[in-house]
Amino acid sequence: MDNERAGCAEVLWGPRPAPRRGPKPALSLDQIARTGIGLADTEGLPAVSMQRVAGELGFTKMSLYRYVPGKAELVALMADLAMGEPPTLDGTWRDRLDAWARALLPRFVQHPWVLEVTIGPRVPGPNELSWMEAAVAALSDTDLRGGERLDAVVVLVGHVRSIAQQAAATPGDNPEQQLGSTLADLLRAHGDRYPAVTTALSDTETPDQALDFGLARILDGLATLITHRTT
Repeated sequence: MDNERAGCAEVLWGPRPAPRRGPKPALSLDQIARTGIGLADTEGLPAVSMQRVAGELGFTKMSLYRYVPGKAELVALMADLAMGEPPTLDGTWRDRLDAWARALLPRFVQHPWVLEVTIGPRVPGPNELSWMEAAVAALSDTDLRGGERLDAVVVLVGHVRSIAQQAAATPGDNPEQQLGSTLADLLRAHGDRYPAVTTALSDTETPDQALDFGLARILDGLATLITHRTT
């Protein structure tokens, strides 16, 4: 593990200082992370720096290093806090995964920068791992193998992330409706070159169902596999 990932692991998973007598610490990791989240949500991730966060809190940059080793560790803390804890899930495995995916989407939509920082080799935090635990546990009573349960979660996350990325690209607008409107304008002039797309678009009554459609098809596929294994 390189130094950066080791630092992230320590900040995310290391023991928190035990309460002690005397003056309370001037800052907490939670305060620092929440300040960074506020900056990233309103101004984007490039606005987040150790100096900027320290200034927002009324401290010097050097004083912030007493709590967080650097920006990579700060962003890791921010992402895990922004993800929050997963919801309590009830019902069948399908009910639970459906609710899980629908609860995950707003976390990405509300904090689109999290999409950027939660890819590639890294150290996941306690909250992020709790989301994985909840989804994998939903499949624990099925006959799917361990690797298949993990892969199922990866597929679900990929679908949710895709929808969130489209939403992040068109804040305030429905991305599917916007795409449909753009396509309609193009096809009025060039529809003869793209007859299949033209026909499909003209037969689309509700162009904002990608989350529901994709989620249902993923769960249908898992149901087929689970039934096959059971029988």
